[in-house]
Formats: sequence, C-alpha cells, structure tokens
Amino acid sequence: MSFRELHHAQGPLLLPNAWDYTSGAALVRAGFPAVGTTSLGVAAGAGKPDSAGGTQAETLTLARALVRLPVPVTVDAEGGFSDDPGEVAALVAELAALGVAGVNIEDGRPGGSLVPVAHQTQVVAAVRSAAPEIFINARTDTFWLSGDREPSIDETLTRARAYADAGADGVFVPGAARDEDVSALVAGVPVPLNILFLPGRTDRVRLAELGVRRISLGSLLYRTALGAAVAAATEIFGGTPGPQVPTYAQVEELLEDPSPR
Repeated sequence: MSFRELHHAQGPLLLPNAWDYTSGAALVRAGFPAVGTTSLGVAAGAGKPDSAGGTQAETLTLARALVRLPVPVTVDAEGGFSDDPGEVAALVAELAALGVAGVNIEDGRPGGSLVPVAHQTQVVAAVRSAAPEIFINARTDTFWLSGDREPSIDETLTRARAYADAGADGVFVPGAARDEDVSALVAGVPVPLNILFLPGRTDRVRLAELGVRRISLGSLLYRTALGAAVAAATEIFGGTPGPQVPTYAQVEELLEDPSPR
C-alpha cells in the first residue's frame, strides 16, 4: 500500500518517528507500515537545537539511510531550511529523488512566530510543483506555539484550508487535543488530519473515532529512549533513576548545558 493510500485505509495511520537508521529498522521489524523522522532527534543527535534551520545536511543523511527500509518514509523538514520557496522546493525534490514518500513542512519559527499564510502557501505550491509525487503534510503551529493563549480554531482552519488549496495532501496540527478542537479540524479541513499523540491528553482510539487519519509520535520515542538509557546507567551503577522521559524543553536544555544538576 502506498504512503498516500495509508491515509485513507481503515483506521488512522499510526506513524512512529525514528532518529537514526536502527530505530527506523526496529520500528519496521515491529510491524509499522511507515516510518517518519523526528526533527528533535535528528538535531539533538547532532548537538544542535531543533527547528532552528541548521540540520539540513543531517536530515538528508538520515533520509538516504532510511529509504533503504522496505516501508514508506516521511521526513520532518522543519520549515524547509530556507525562507525561499524555490530552495524549499529544491530540497523536497531532492528528497523525492532519494525515494522519500512524504515530507512535513511547518509554518512555525523560533521565538514563537508563524510565517504569513500567503508566504507559506507559496512554499506549499512550489513544493507541489517540484515534487508532484511526494505526500506534503503541511504543519501549522497555531496550537503548538500558542503558549498560555487559547489557540484559535479559526486561524488554524484558515491556514489548513489555504495549504490544502495550495497542494498539501494532509495537514498536521500538533498540540490539538480536546475533542471539540479535533472534531472542528476534522470537519473543517478537506484533507487527512494528522494529530500528535500527547501522553495523558490524547487517546489513540478516541482520535480514530473523531476521524483523525494520522497519529504521529513526534519526539516521544527519542525522549523515551534517552530517558531509559540514563535510568539504566544510573541504576546499574547504584544510583536512583530519575524521571524516565525527559520533556522537549529538558532535551533542549541538555544541548545548552549538560553539566550535572
């Protein structure tokens, strides 16, 4: 079944996210029909901050490795590593030529800003033209970057519809978790909706009932593995293991200062 077809099969596509070849291969061995990448895992593995546009080379290197897997691979390309629609399109065309089946392109930027809708639709349209065969998952960070503010469903729908009209095959809204928000997005977006699994806030079965077509794990597996490694090392050497799953912010903090606390 093709990657596009997986979004329209019975039940949502359950998409785990890998950070290196071995994690991807292990997920395939476990039976998952497709594998995505996690930009945090890629960036952190290189000692760089996530979503800062500095990991294009590492992203391409991982893509070259993962396309050896016998399942479709989709790549988290952050914001495309450029503000120039043509450069983003060229990157995605290169990924498609490698055999990558899908790509995530996000409208969020460091510092909590969102790219103007008109610009992001140009990016999506350029990517669609340059790589007509690839599945474009247009990510909007209206929820992810809302902070303490109530996220705007209206703004989210405006962006999602604009990206779909520009050629996106799916829309990703990380941070959306409440039933009423997810239902509004499913009803208002004309392409498959992707939701990020959030432990304690979302439920796989419930998301499926609401009509979500793709459920991603994002950086959760990478952070879980990182926490388990530290806990195991601490326990083996006689210490008391701490919390097993570091938060996104704690991983970012490690990149800034790994000194013992």
